[in-house]
Amino acid sequence: MEFERARAVAGQWRHVDATGSTNADLVAAAQADPALPHLAVLLTRDQRAGRGRLDRVWQAPAGAALAVSVLVRVPDVPLAARGWIPLAAGAAMAAAVRAQLPGHDTGLKWPNDVLVDGRKICGILAEGTADLAAVVIGSGINTAMRAEDLPVPTATSFSALGATCDEDALVADYLAELDRLLTALVADADAVRDVVRALCLTIGREVTVSLPDGSALRGVAGDIDAEGRLVVAGTAVSAGDVVHVR
Repeated sequence: MEFERARAVAGQWRHVDATGSTNADLVAAAQADPALPHLAVLLTRDQRAGRGRLDRVWQAPAGAALAVSVLVRVPDVPLAARGWIPLAAGAAMAAAVRAQLPGHDTGLKWPNDVLVDGRKICGILAEGTADLAAVVIGSGINTAMRAEDLPVPTATSFSALGATCDEDALVADYLAELDRLLTALVADADAVRDVVRALCLTIGREVTVSLPDGSALRGVAGDIDAEGRLVVAGTAVSAGDVVHVR
């Protein structure tokens, strides 16, 4: 059975040949079925209208990337800690990717882009639902994308790195670690912060942050604050496009 390990971790499993957006589909499914369980998964290797943060379009040739959306139910996570949910997802995926790419430098660009050797291999988008205690987290992982098909020079893939992705292990590890971190958010948000900070390649770097209002902030990223915001030159940023200045 394909994805045998991942199916065992998921609360519900749905694998489709193709779709427009796994996130849009799973948000709609959660609204149609309030009983949809925690860790319900929708997965495809052919997503045709994917979206990234800041409404960017996310596209990949069919079979070259894995699009995975998961519904998480977080009624016990305090409101003050909800900003850590997308970051926890990034940490969980970074850990899953790192397990398959020993010898490479794997970490996070705030808030949750997964980088390998400084290049992006996975982007993550978290979206709310009509139920305030339910969040859909979508991930797009470049698995079999050839180097010549990568959309930008700052992207990479398992294939471009000379590796074959064990998709079942990747998704199973991601789901298990995501569930562990979300559980930890309830009891000890600081422990999750420590995990994220240890993986975050942005901290200590000079960065430029393009803010939603069109302005830009440049300075050293000093830390991630208690709400999950990136602190740049003393200013806490909750949303924006971060570029590591080389």
